[in-house]
Amino acid sequence: MSEQRGTHVYDVAVIGYGPVGMVTAALLGQAGHDVVVLERYPTLYNLPRAAIFDDETMRTFDRLGISGGLLPTLHVQRNYEWRNGAGELLIEHDFAAVGGQGWAEWYMMYQPYLEDALDGVVRGLENVEIRMDAQVTGVRSTYHGVDVQVEGDDAAVSARYVVACDGGNSFTRGALGIGQDDYGFSEPWMVCDFHLTGAADIPKARQVCDPGQPISIISLGPRHHRFSFMLDSADSFPIEREPDRVWARVAAYVDRDQAELIRVATYTFRSLVADRWRSGRILLAGDAAHQMPPFLGQGMCSGIRDAQNLALKLDAVLRGAADALLDTYQSEREPHVRAIIAKGIELGRVQTMRDPEAAAERDARLIAQREANGRPDKMRFPGLGPGLRDESPQAGHLMPQGRVESHGSEGLFDQVLGRGFVLLVDGRDGAWLDAPTTEQATHLGVAVHHLTNRRLTTEGITDVGGVYGRWFDETGRAAVLWRPDFYILGTSGVLSDVPSLLDTIAIAVEPVQAPAIVGERIRP
Repeated sequence: MSEQRGTHVYDVAVIGYGPVGMVTAALLGQAGHDVVVLERYPTLYNLPRAAIFDDETMRTFDRLGISGGLLPTLHVQRNYEWRNGAGELLIEHDFAAVGGQGWAEWYMMYQPYLEDALDGVVRGLENVEIRMDAQVTGVRSTYHGVDVQVEGDDAAVSARYVVACDGGNSFTRGALGIGQDDYGFSEPWMVCDFHLTGAADIPKARQVCDPGQPISIISLGPRHHRFSFMLDSADSFPIEREPDRVWARVAAYVDRDQAELIRVATYTFRSLVADRWRSGRILLAGDAAHQMPPFLGQGMCSGIRDAQNLALKLDAVLRGAADALLDTYQSEREPHVRAIIAKGIELGRVQTMRDPEAAAERDARLIAQREANGRPDKMRFPGLGPGLRDESPQAGHLMPQGRVESHGSEGLFDQVLGRGFVLLVDGRDGAWLDAPTTEQATHLGVAVHHLTNRRLTTEGITDVGGVYGRWFDETGRAAVLWRPDFYILGTSGVLSDVPSLLDTIAIAVEPVQAPAIVGERIRP
């Protein structure tokens, strides 16, 4: 997009162009909004930071059109080990090759490849402008929204809303005077990244819970690997970072003939949640809103969930829905984030235990517990907090994604039938929505689909993998309405209650001004 300055008012200014800022800009740009991105660095960061993402995140990447291109750069991981210094297995997490969202449950990645793919999506949108080397120095609320001051630029960038994705040291959060709730769990680590140049038999996902030297070993995709070492003090990093010392640390796993050392950095993980994620028309996302220990691999994933949640609600507000809808952003996302932080701290305390006697007690307890369970653990994350949803038990939880067939096309639901607000009706017994209810849904921009038992039918969709039939059988519901971010807005036990379910979305996202054609952009 050509540069636009002066009196132009963007719909949204995104501060920060890491993965969370990229996804935010891409989703809002694809929805048709005018977006400007302000990034302080002159180029993409081009070094790995995050290493892992899950099936929900991959569903988002598929929505953006980059899943196919990413797959060759990823490693699908099926287990996650926690072993003591003697190599005994303490904890094992199991991951499915195909999870509830239709993708593998755990992908290992090299972040620069992901950022290149996301950058390509954003730069392909004519209504999104990217300004690199644009250091934000001030934010000020105005009658139209927010003025963002950029270093060296006389004219402020004006936008109706701002999403700050500017990291753990967020300038925006500090400028707004927003405090943070500190869980008090933080430790210094040294991160060593390698490019593999030869065959090497290295654990793909292992935490070494050795009180003498806690180590994290993580694949970064097919050709990269990360070793992280807990430091006694951050002050020791300048000495420990020396290449010969790093190679000595990893000698039991890889040697110089098998890999190239490409990065050594110090990193102190933290456990923090911002007191407020919204200040008027300015919203915080990703690490600016919350930081968590790395032991669950959910840092970037949580930020991308923020982006999905915000894109859904900003899109509605920019089209005329009540601004109060944005208050549901923190109320929905914060409980989810806090639950992940709490679990990450629990596992982190296992990993970072330095007292040998306490570690021996830990080992005995976890080994006995694992033997009693008889099978690996599964990671389970909670649903959303209160917000844009009804009171049904399933509301606020992720809607699974399965393979379907419709009009001769077969594939994952999103790929065959599209995305957005979706109402799926259990029509296997021949019960279908009446015309007025279908028209009500269509007016609200909700796609209506009926599940059938017949293949190759000209009406309805066939549940090829049985995912949706099982969901209806287990829940006993007649219809389910889910949101563009894949979370269930609500369900109905009988089809006659569907109009009330649709009213839930109407109250939240319909324009508060004069009626408009569905999909029309409404500006105050």
